[in-house]
Amino acid sequence: MTQTPAQNPLLSDFAAAFGLPDFAAIKPEHYRPAFDAALAEHRAEIDAVAASAEPPTFANTIEALEKSGRSLEKVANVFFVLAGADTSDALEAVERDISPLLARHSNALYLNAPLFKRIDDLYARRETLGLTPEQARVLERYHTRFVRAGAGLDKAAQDRLAAINEELATLGTKFSQNVLADEKAYALILEEGDLAGLPDFARAAAAAAAEERGHKGKYAITLARSSCESFLQFSSRRDLREKVFEAWIKRGENGGATDNRATIAETVKLRAERAKLLGFATFADYRLDDQMAKTPAAARKLLDEVWGRARAKALVERDALQEMIAAEGANFKLAPHDWRYYAEKLRKAKYDLDEAEIKPYFQLDKMIEAAFETAQRLFGLTFTPANVPLYHPDARAWDVKDKSGAHVALFIGDYFARGSKHSGAWMTSLRDQQKLIGDTRPVVLNVCNFTKPAAGEPALLSFDDARTLFHEFGHGLHGMLSNVTYPLLSGTAVSSDFVELPSQLYEHWLEVPAILERYARHAKTGEAMPKALLDRLLATRTYGQGFATVEYTACALVDLDVHGRQDDTPLDVTAFERDDLERIKMPAEIVMRHRLPHFSHLFSGGGYAAGYYSYMWSEVLDADAFEAFEETGDAFDPATAQRLRDFIYSAGNLRDPAEAYKAFRGRLPAVDALLKKRGLDDVAA
Repeated sequence: MTQTPAQNPLLSDFAAAFGLPDFAAIKPEHYRPAFDAALAEHRAEIDAVAASAEPPTFANTIEALEKSGRSLEKVANVFFVLAGADTSDALEAVERDISPLLARHSNALYLNAPLFKRIDDLYARRETLGLTPEQARVLERYHTRFVRAGAGLDKAAQDRLAAINEELATLGTKFSQNVLADEKAYALILEEGDLAGLPDFARAAAAAAAEERGHKGKYAITLARSSCESFLQFSSRRDLREKVFEAWIKRGENGGATDNRATIAETVKLRAERAKLLGFATFADYRLDDQMAKTPAAARKLLDEVWGRARAKALVERDALQEMIAAEGANFKLAPHDWRYYAEKLRKAKYDLDEAEIKPYFQLDKMIEAAFETAQRLFGLTFTPANVPLYHPDARAWDVKDKSGAHVALFIGDYFARGSKHSGAWMTSLRDQQKLIGDTRPVVLNVCNFTKPAAGEPALLSFDDARTLFHEFGHGLHGMLSNVTYPLLSGTAVSSDFVELPSQLYEHWLEVPAILERYARHAKTGEAMPKALLDRLLATRTYGQGFATVEYTACALVDLDVHGRQDDTPLDVTAFERDDLERIKMPAEIVMRHRLPHFSHLFSGGGYAAGYYSYMWSEVLDADAFEAFEETGDAFDPATAQRLRDFIYSAGNLRDPAEAYKAFRGRLPAVDALLKKRGLDDVAA
């Protein structure tokens, strides 16, 4: 049924402060009519551009495309923010319904022959059009997008591509919802006697999780990473650690309706077929052709260089943990569910450092302040709490301004885990920066899954949690500081092996002594972290990096391998993962950070499919980029910060990534800084 703007708040102008929607007025039944209306409007806009009788110009073709689809973007942004951060059965039903429709709409755009003819004509004449560098970049990106979507293929191939894209959209939604269902369904309910080894903060979080699930007076361990990893790190109950670990690694692989293995097999098959239709040997070849790495071989070269060193270091770490088990008089072999527990015990023994001693110094609110001060010292930004209506009581907002007091962005932080939120941590937006249609300022979100404390208690983070907060805030700044004219190039719209540079680089400032000394404050006493404790904490930077690097790099290698298959036989997901890990000699005591059945980076929409290597590719960049500050002797050196802002954080996709990095640093990096950062520079492969 058609709805009017008065009946549907998604169809009216968003009139709340900062251009926010009236979240309270939006109901699940509003989304489908809003999508239908916005899709129809965008189709009419596209058809008008494609059918124009005027010769193609940059203004009547490229700029017209850039100005189109504003209503669709507005509706989709609101929907997908909530579908990720505060979903429900009703929203999941809408998501299943709308995903193939959006894929169909995208197909209609990128396979529109008259439209591509106009773009292709402009691209052939690009040197004669008198374009600015930004306009030339927009034209090049549009042409590349259309070609990679199949605009140059014959009708039969295009029809098959369209069908594949719709099916992949449905499969991605199914995968994501299956993982969330497995996570929501699991909670290990414990009694007081089951909590041996757990520090007070972990007990309090488990009590709060149990009460939230209707088990007041008991304790619950959930599959939120912050909950299960804390339990695996501290619980002396080996039997319970094994239960939690098995539930964690079996998400998406439990049989029944939520098992993802058939979904993965079909996804990999369809991606391979799509790549071949487009002239590539494998999906990995197709995906990397338009990335900074360019080829799977280039990505694998980096991963292989790191893998041998990381594996060697992990085996040394394994032997040390096994020796600790023996020294305690036990005779069992170290298992994956033991690693975090004994690694924490060994760290405490080796560095006189206990996570339970550290965690009270990492309050969520103080770490948010630390991230804000870092942005102020680097880029002159200030953050003032904004009293605006949001989609969930846990979310909060800040008005972001520059040195002159001008509004830069609205920043929304949604930090706590809940059953309605997908796992992980991410940055997203309700509105992106652009100057083509007015001076539109962005609305940027960070969504995390930290453990919510009991009422009246401060939220405490692990050091890794604090690093995650800085990481996502780095992505947030990439969106907030964007300063481009055209929407296509805005903010984080860069290649996936470059997009992690601003986020991973920002993590470095968490460890800058001036930041830690000011914001690492004890939750009860307010005292700064003692220097001796801070020194011991920083001394552990490379502790456990063999494990961490193996856990990650195995995922990246398996990702390239599963998307590099040229075997047309049906994929047995379990066997493929097992055999591939055997091939690379994965230590038996370590499990991939994301096993394939719940590897949402790859299969929940596929944003990192054949691209999980990107985190390490970007880490080569970020380690070298932070050295640019260290070489000045000032972690906040103004001249270096200005170059960083100009060429990385505010530049969107104005330049090829390699050129952007060289503009900042003067050269491309080598792998040395990464090896040093991870403590692998003195390890033989």
